[in-house]
Amino acid sequence: MHTKYLDVFQICDSTFPIGTFNHSYGMESYLRDNRIDNSPTFEAWLNAFLKTQYTYGEGLLCKLVFEALKKNQQDDIWKYDRLITVSTTSKETREAAKLVSFRMIELLLALEDDSLLRIYQEKINSGEVFGNPAIVYAIAMREKDLSVDEMIVFYGYSLVSTMVQNAVRAVPLGQIDGQLIVKRSFDTLNNIAEIISSLDDSTLGANSPGIELSQVQHETQVFRLFMS
Repeated sequence: MHTKYLDVFQICDSTFPIGTFNHSYGMESYLRDNRIDNSPTFEAWLNAFLKTQYTYGEGLLCKLVFEALKKNQQDDIWKYDRLITVSTTSKETREAAKLVSFRMIELLLALEDDSLLRIYQEKINSGEVFGNPAIVYAIAMREKDLSVDEMIVFYGYSLVSTMVQNAVRAVPLGQIDGQLIVKRSFDTLNNIAEIISSLDDSTLGANSPGIELSQVQHETQVFRLFMS
């Protein structure tokens, strides 16, 4: 009866081994500059990330791919794949999206065959598209009977839980502080889903310069805990 939610929880769980725990998405640059050094400063960074890069990036991508799938317009999905990739300034972030999506497809296909995921995998392998985990997620969720808002909130939760785990190790944060941040992110994620409902593909890839610059700076950071 509740299998569809368990399928979603499995994919969105931070233990799902797709490698996101290896990436900081610029947080480590803020750590190096001591702009993140405790729970409040990490939470401020996380909220900025969610309200900019997530909202106009993978969050919006979930909605656009979901709508394209409903209209059976697969070519739009490949267009969004290119648009989100070329809109990402940091090379490491682009590479991280490709690596995570590739690993995610492998795992999902091992759990359940999916013809469209196989097509996406073939297109990534042939270089026709780049690969993005939000597209993989939206394709995998298309038959789970979720609303767009649910898809966006669940995917956002997976990012929050992973980033909090990274912060617990890197800042470091206490476990209670980390879980309080996760709890407080719920309202933020619901608000983001509402904002995304009014967006179209003209804003896909819009990002905060500070977040993007931190990801570019991370590429040349000498000592690193994370890949990007």
